[in-house]
Amino acid sequence: MRVTGFISDALGVVTICLVSGLFLLGLFCIIYSFYFRSRVRGHGLVQYSYFSGPLIIRITYIFLAVWWGVGEIIRLNLLRCKGRFLDTLTLQWQENICKCYIISNLGFAEPCMFLTLVFLLRASLQRSGTLSRKWNVKTIGFVLLYCFPVLYKEHNPKLPSYFISSSKTSDGIIAFCSYPLLSTIFLGIFATVLTAYLFCLGGRILHLVINKGLQKRVYRLIFCVSCFLPLRVLLLGLSVLTDQQGLAFDSISFLAFLSLLCCTGVGICMLVYLPIADSLSLRNLQRDVEARRVTVDEYDNDTVSLISNRSDLGRNLSGSFVELSLFNPSQH
Repeated sequence: MRVTGFISDALGVVTICLVSGLFLLGLFCIIYSFYFRSRVRGHGLVQYSYFSGPLIIRITYIFLAVWWGVGEIIRLNLLRCKGRFLDTLTLQWQENICKCYIISNLGFAEPCMFLTLVFLLRASLQRSGTLSRKWNVKTIGFVLLYCFPVLYKEHNPKLPSYFISSSKTSDGIIAFCSYPLLSTIFLGIFATVLTAYLFCLGGRILHLVINKGLQKRVYRLIFCVSCFLPLRVLLLGLSVLTDQQGLAFDSISFLAFLSLLCCTGVGICMLVYLPIADSLSLRNLQRDVEARRVTVDEYDNDTVSLISNRSDLGRNLSGSFVELSLFNPSQH
């Protein structure tokens, strides 16, 4: 039992560390986004303003990812063992926290993350819509509207407990969080529809993209979403077959968390960090090209001057040679 408890605690600690890394990555990308926006506005780079257009949606995506990560920390059994943080709360409060976790993560954060990722991909197909603040606000409204059916679920009391229960009580003093099968089914349907739409959207993007590097990015993003999201739903569905206090449940929950974490991290890198890094690299490349153009122009000017100087020098040398020949006594 000690070994089992140690492994469960280790998985909880790793989860906290990974969520902290996700938070730092998101914070860095937010600062990087504002830095890029200041460069665009401060240096009058109007041609690059398209890439800084979806700033609000990018920050929203990062915010939802961090929100989801905090929820994954709160549901850990590591915090509910005897003498831990949530152990000091009453049983009713612990059960309410588990219910809030299911509503917050499975009902709100995860569907909103999927939708925001799709809207960010769809923004790449628009030429000017993402430049306006109106588009960003409208997109947030659509995300909340499409997420509402998953957030609002009627729990039928006639169903078995594993369909609707969000927690399981141990010794009447500790409530361990679980994943209701009904919520998992709703999430699975939502993820299936969204993945199918993502395939269609990715096909349109690949049809327009010529750069092989960008094509590889789109392939990686589609692969991650189409593989990790179904895997998470499958693992959450299998979790109802295990005991919430056992190592099997902690392992399945950790794998489900890890699958969505990988998908979220890839989404942040592909849709937030890399577009900004590419824009700044393009700006530096343009600056180098302009510098080389100036250098070439100066070199051409120097070459022309050198040729004219050489011709003048040649004429002077010829004149001098003629003069010396005329006054050379040996030639008379």
